[in-house]
Amino acid sequence: MRCRACSRPGGSALRTMLFLFRLAVFLSLWGCSHGQGHTDDEGTEEVKIEVLHRPENCSKTSRKGDLLNAHYDGYLAKDGSKFYCSRTQDEGHPKWFVLGVGHVIKGLDLAMMDMCPGEKRKVIIPPSFAYGKEGYAEGKIPPNATLMFEIELYAVTKGPRSIETFKQIDTDNDRQLSKAEIELYLQKDFEKDAKPRDKSYQNAVLEDIFKKNDHNRDGFISPKEYNVHQHDEL
Repeated sequence: MRCRACSRPGGSALRTMLFLFRLAVFLSLWGCSHGQGHTDDEGTEEVKIEVLHRPENCSKTSRKGDLLNAHYDGYLAKDGSKFYCSRTQDEGHPKWFVLGVGHVIKGLDLAMMDMCPGEKRKVIIPPSFAYGKEGYAEGKIPPNATLMFEIELYAVTKGPRSIETFKQIDTDNDRQLSKAEIELYLQKDFEKDAKPRDKSYQNAVLEDIFKKNDHNRDGFISPKEYNVHQHDEL
């Protein structure tokens, strides 16, 4: 079962959309990361993954913290009824989200690890990795529902809290981020936006970042304070 096909945005529109989303996610992830939609009863259940198509050439696969672009259709496993179709949301544009930080239910975070751009999967997600005993009435998902998703991944890019981004911000390579370094990084990102932001807005964003992340108040953000994804490389 599939929902209606929709066109994807053109090059310039896609770049603008991606920038705005990356910036919004970048700022939100300077706060606290949290999961959603799963329960504590995960010990005896698992997410089942069936690979429907995997490209022969795959130089990059998805990992925690990456920014993904994908379409996915959701069904109730019990009767096959569809409760969600990304192609009918937001004018049919594929969804952008960061993998592994709770932007989607935990079962999808797990199911989309190690995927190639162009890969398609069918996944079965038990209630403990979805909406659990309470269900999700607004999304027409009953309590204790096992879910099935058909996923098509279009793109894998570096996420806003990736190791590469930390190194890019850390211009003096001292393994900590100063206000000057983050201010310069934000300024470059704001300059890409079609809607310029004034200096007071940039300063407010910078102060908010340090308020939420500089836990020891030493004026720097360390790899541990920055690294919500717990990459070993830092």
